Amino acid sequence: MAVSGARADAAAGAATTHLARVLVAEKIGQSGIELLQEHFDVELGADWAPAQLAERIGDYDGILIRSATKLDAGLIARAGHLRAIGRAGVGVDNVDVTAATKRGIVVANAPQSNVITAAEHTMALLLALARNIPQAHAALIGGAWERARFSGIELYEKTLGILGFGRIGQLVAQRARGFGMRVVAYDPFVGAERYRELGVEQARSSDEVYAAADFLTLHLPSTPQTEGWLDSEALAKCKDGVRILNVARGPLVVEEDLEAALRSGKVAGAALDVFRAEPVTDHPLFGCPNVIVTPHLGASTAEATDRAGFQAAEQVVAALTGGVVTSAINVPAIPPEDTEVLGPFLPLCRSLGRIAVAIAQGSSVDRVHSEFLGRIAERDTRLLSIQVLMGVLCGHTEEPCNEVNAPAMAEERGIEIAETKLIGARDYADLVRVTLTSGRDSVRVVGTLIGRRNRPHLLEAWGQRFDVQLERHIVLFRYRDVPGMIGRVGTVFGQHGVNIVSAAVGRQPAQDERGEGRLAAMAITTDSAVPREVVDEIVASDGFVAGHAVAL
Repeated sequence: MAVSGARADAAAGAATTHLARVLVAEKIGQSGIELLQEHFDVELGADWAPAQLAERIGDYDGILIRSATKLDAGLIARAGHLRAIGRAGVGVDNVDVTAATKRGIVVANAPQSNVITAAEHTMALLLALARNIPQAHAALIGGAWERARFSGIELYEKTLGILGFGRIGQLVAQRARGFGMRVVAYDPFVGAERYRELGVEQARSSDEVYAAADFLTLHLPSTPQTEGWLDSEALAKCKDGVRILNVARGPLVVEEDLEAALRSGKVAGAALDVFRAEPVTDHPLFGCPNVIVTPHLGASTAEATDRAGFQAAEQVVAALTGGVVTSAINVPAIPPEDTEVLGPFLPLCRSLGRIAVAIAQGSSVDRVHSEFLGRIAERDTRLLSIQVLMGVLCGHTEEPCNEVNAPAMAEERGIEIAETKLIGARDYADLVRVTLTSGRDSVRVVGTLIGRRNRPHLLEAWGQRFDVQLERHIVLFRYRDVPGMIGRVGTVFGQHGVNIVSAAVGRQPAQDERGEGRLAAMAITTDSAVPREVVDEIVASDGFVAGHAVAL
């Protein structure tokens, strides 16, 4: 039915009044601006001073930024109408996500905007490294025609080792296969089927990659566990004459160790796009003739910039129009009506995922099965399954992992996700079981909440039952069930100044499948992190089978 005359004017006026307003605070591609303009009243404020932004931010329902604008708690507090923040890029370090969440503001980024660009830059450096292109270029424009000096090597039938097989690592593998390279990759958080689909050999350890690689490229996340990953010890395990590439994160490489390996000839060449401290224009590695460097250009293409702006704009449109925000950093956890029942289980599920992946024995994660028993099974438990998955993946992937992107990240890695619900639960009102499968091996952990304060408890690991309240730091040991083992652990912990909060043990009813006699499991919580070398010292002693320290 058509609306005419004054009624039409009134309707148009109402529509204009209620049209959401969006501020584009930094320069993005035109495609992103045009998408926003299709839905909202858009204002461009890339040239605004900080004071002007602080004064006017309260007028907008959405804002789109890149890396220069700092949306801290104070600025967010002035944004009384703000409902969506779009970050045209991968990270959100310049946004106070906690402050935004408290005010109900959706924060979304563009996590896939630079994966193609980063993979292509890796290939560009790979070819330049193989054929000495920058050095030959510099020599020629300097007046020297030196064909023999800059003779290179072919990629064909050479082995490319990839450490970190997420989105970017997989794209690099596909492109390297096009050059006829053999590709060997290691990433314990990618399913075996994904390697087979891409025609890539799955290494069972990083050492296997070192031993095989003619070229070694890093695509690991930046975490405390991966910092300094490529050090003198790792380089010593590589082939003589290996060539190293890093287009991921600077802290992955111990730069002093790489320099020494380059000067000794152990490493034939290196191509680096990232450094421990940036920006940097004076660095010891710059003086090595067999090193190629670029100033963090991995994400620097016109297409990536345009893609980031468009993807961030898509997220703002979804957030302000009731659509699905696919890359939200802080989507509301659960519907209000389910908060009382499911809310307390979120950290438990995440912790169980972390523990399961820590004690798993396989070299890949193929399947994550979450089981919910008791009253929680009557609810929509999909978010709990996602929390388990986040526990498995977070800290082990190139991209930040959250409630929205965890399932997609699992799918990309060939990890099967399963969920089972049973209304009844023996012994406890509710139980959560997490089974992680790697090839033919699987490990299960079980937990629940106890008491009015919903304290998380770990009830089972390695098939052995016990009961320990989960704390920030937990260490699990598996050992032969003989007297004195608990005391030995306590003694070593005491020698290293580790204070035990609580401990629990469980044991199998019969000898294990390897005929080694009955095994027991010990779970110990501590008030501080237990160093890896302390756990290794205990596991290396007689009778211990495995040990893992987990930060929850």
